[in-house]
Amino acid sequence: MFEVLTEKLGKIFSGLSNKGRLSEKDVDEALRQIRVALLEADVNFKVVKSFLAVVREKALAASVLESLTPGQQIIKIVNDELIKILGVEVAKLKSAAQPPTVIMLVGLQGSGKTTTASKLALHLKQSNYRILLVAADTRRPAAIEQLQVLGRQLDIPVYAEDVKSDPVQISQNAIRKAEEMAATWVIIDTQGRLHIDDALMMELVEIKEAVAPSEILLVADAMTGQDAVNIAEEFNRKLGLTGLILTKMDGDARGGAALSIKFITGVPIKFLGVGEKANSLEVFYPDRLASRILGMGDVLTLIEKAEKTFDKQKMQQLESKLKKSELDLNDLLEQIRQIKKMGSFTQIMEMVPGFSRLNKGISDKESLDRTKKIEAIILSMTKEERQNPGIINGSRKRRIAKGSGTTPGDINQLLNQFYDIQKMSKMIAKGKMPRNLPNLLGR
Repeated sequence: MFEVLTEKLGKIFSGLSNKGRLSEKDVDEALRQIRVALLEADVNFKVVKSFLAVVREKALAASVLESLTPGQQIIKIVNDELIKILGVEVAKLKSAAQPPTVIMLVGLQGSGKTTTASKLALHLKQSNYRILLVAADTRRPAAIEQLQVLGRQLDIPVYAEDVKSDPVQISQNAIRKAEEMAATWVIIDTQGRLHIDDALMMELVEIKEAVAPSEILLVADAMTGQDAVNIAEEFNRKLGLTGLILTKMDGDARGGAALSIKFITGVPIKFLGVGEKANSLEVFYPDRLASRILGMGDVLTLIEKAEKTFDKQKMQQLESKLKKSELDLNDLLEQIRQIKKMGSFTQIMEMVPGFSRLNKGISDKESLDRTKKIEAIILSMTKEERQNPGIINGSRKRRIAKGSGTTPGDINQLLNQFYDIQKMSKMIAKGKMPRNLPNLLGR
């Protein structure tokens, strides 16, 4: 989402760093460019004005301008102030003194509440909590069925009643059901509604009064930009929001909502929706998002994703092979499949410091097509060929190409990349880091 903003900020900071000594004029010109970049990213004008005023004051301090690396000092100031705008602290879910803890999800129709409800349920289930999903959206066609299907896929129970039932009564009955089954968390999926629809907003107030939720989370589409901020203000005024979930953060919008919403509304962002998969809901860390925006990666989130996704036993086997330099094409195939579970390749590369620029112009579809081609090629090989690629001669390449729907040139490209990866693994095993790592990754 922040690709364009990250690219522009990167150019600005590169210009500052290359100058060595900086004058007040240099700083003001850089801040002017930052201002334009933020406004073009749809960041609220009040946020931009406040942010730049603080950055300018700190950047013009003698300790910065007279330092040996003033450009780096200013980058640090920008990073610190971005974190403050985004919320500083991680806003965790609040649990009730006595279970079950009730979460109400609210928002406009089409913001992704139902899918977000299932993602949030899975997030809590992974911490060994017992969850009950509640289908309280009785007006949208197939909303109840959608939640039930998602619940079955994740093996999470869903409480539902007839579409003619009252959402307030459904919510109350669901709490009793949760108590019977000893559920620790209840997630109520309410109907999407306009914040200016007083009758429907009153229904939310009645649900709130009936079930006393510990959390009222607004699910907002990040791609709506400043409208998301206005919507959050109105929902907060009428309901008293405890947090926000920004969905579609993997989209190609400008991302201004994420940089504006906490500052303007005072309501903390608690989660980010970063894809369509059930596990594509991330806890919101202000410092990590600031780091991504500035092109500095997000290694901690990458590690957490890997820990949740990768098979520990297989990783230990891979580590052993790396140390012995015994990697083969079966290992490459297994790692590709593991990485695909983590999300799109472009998203993963954005978390690696300095690698976000390598994704420029490469879509998720292109990355997926590349991995599918590699999988098809390896699966078209014999067991012996996967274990010992050196035996793959011209006739074998033609056979593999025919079986995988590719060309002998594609086979050559894969084998060359694999041999480079083998070399890289040998260097890493000896405690060295290859200088041409981006090339080894085939970028």
